[in-house]
Amino acid sequence: MSSDTKGPIMTPDELSCAIGQELGVSQWMVVDQARIDAFADITDDHQFIHVDPQGAAKTPLGGTVAHGFLTLSLLSAMSYDALPDLDGAVMGLNYGFDRLRFVSPVPAGARLRGHFVLADVARVNPQELSVAWDVTVEIEGQARPALVARWLHRQYFAP
Repeated sequence: MSSDTKGPIMTPDELSCAIGQELGVSQWMVVDQARIDAFADITDDHQFIHVDPQGAAKTPLGGTVAHGFLTLSLLSAMSYDALPDLDGAVMGLNYGFDRLRFVSPVPAGARLRGHFVLADVARVNPQELSVAWDVTVEIEGQARPALVARWLHRQYFAP
């Protein structure tokens, strides 16, 4: 959640009233082989199922797939696209995850989008708000998602 967010602006009280609601769905993002290869280079994870189309084609996967951590890392961009700005927040931080599962492999060339359901909002102190999102990353045309997670954010306000 940053100033780059294209969604509406909500107050902390409005956000608290929206617990249990889906507050955003991101645009589709393509996870092509070039993106997978770039992620492999950055992370030094060149396992063949990600970067060797011929080798991966011989596995039950039938071709290369995105790294689970690549799919996870796309959550930030998806959230900027889908989530509301929080009125008065000067900064937001990724606080971690309570739950995270990579449910289905993401084939090279697949399109993904994130669905964000507000799970919880709690005031930590007058300048800090804890926000939890239940996130599902959908793979276009597939019944099972790529991942599901409980993603934790902290939002900070000026004193």
